[in-house]
Amino acid sequence: MATIKKHTIIETGIGEYKVIRKIGCGSFGDIYLAVNDLKKEVAVKIENIKARHPQLLYESRVYKMLQGGIGIPHIRWYGYEKDHNILVMDLLGPSLEDLFNFCSRQFTIKTVLMLADQMLGRVEFIHCKCFIHRDIKPDNFLMGIGRHCNKLYMIDFGLAKKFRDLRTRAHISYREDKNLTGTARYASINAHLGIEQSRRDDMESLGYVLMYFNRGSLPWQGLKAITKKQKYERISEKKMSTPVEVLCKGFPAEFAMYLNYCRGLTFDEAPDYMYLRQLFRILFRTMNYQYDYTFDWTILRQRKQTMEAGAAAADRRSPSVQRRAQQPPQPPPNNEVKSAHATADSAANKQTVKGHQSVSQMKKKLTAIS
Repeated sequence: MATIKKHTIIETGIGEYKVIRKIGCGSFGDIYLAVNDLKKEVAVKIENIKARHPQLLYESRVYKMLQGGIGIPHIRWYGYEKDHNILVMDLLGPSLEDLFNFCSRQFTIKTVLMLADQMLGRVEFIHCKCFIHRDIKPDNFLMGIGRHCNKLYMIDFGLAKKFRDLRTRAHISYREDKNLTGTARYASINAHLGIEQSRRDDMESLGYVLMYFNRGSLPWQGLKAITKKQKYERISEKKMSTPVEVLCKGFPAEFAMYLNYCRGLTFDEAPDYMYLRQLFRILFRTMNYQYDYTFDWTILRQRKQTMEAGAAAADRRSPSVQRRAQQPPQPPPNNEVKSAHATADSAANKQTVKGHQSVSQMKKKLTAIS
């Protein structure tokens, strides 16, 4: 992996960019937040020019062929500077894995179904461009920012592969001697078995991602082994021995229907994307959900903002409360009622201090909550 220091200036064909910080890493290369002279933020993917298996040039070409698709990041520039290959693209928001953790690893069915609709759309688009992704996972789906904050983007095409010749339209050949490509947790059973991947494998992987969001984890997570190969074998065995109905138990039947459909596809068969999207859309309507783009993290953020606003308001109020608490009692009007007023002042002082303490306690509680 290439490592770039903070504040490094990167020369590109579209101007200079200053590196701010590292924000992620892809299957090949690290990703940095950078800004230009106009303070325009971008994502910069960097790969060492001497990498054993350089992939960034290939990935930039895939992105170029996918440009214009909904949920495909806009590529600004690709080239090289000194010892690095550089890909400059639009900055995006957090990944679905980040948001899943933000939501304490719990998504509601509503959020899962709204995501499923967009994810299916992204996969269908790259398939219609004759590419398969081969690394479908939560980390490779990012939400947009600003006015695109509810739009889902698909990234990291370093492992993508053409499954069809663009000129002849011929499908790639079936093979059974392939190493596992992608992330074992979400890989299809056929990928584990060494079978050449095709569209069906992206679709099956997506099904595992949806169940990961539903369940919080998958049955084959956390398996121990001495070598990576042995771990992959254990994951494969657990995946094959877990019936779809068991994996999806406790959740709407549509998820099991989705996975069974994908596992039943033949090697070169085109998935019926509309059938699968309708499967989830009908379920969405049946459960009386509104497609309002109110995801779980949207609600959680609003709650946190409300609590922070309440805490800030309490902080603004507290100085005046303190000043009132510190004001000395008024002198008695005359000696005849001095004793009575002294008693009243003493009680009032106690009450004022008590009120001051309750505000401090309230501030502590609000701070703890926020």
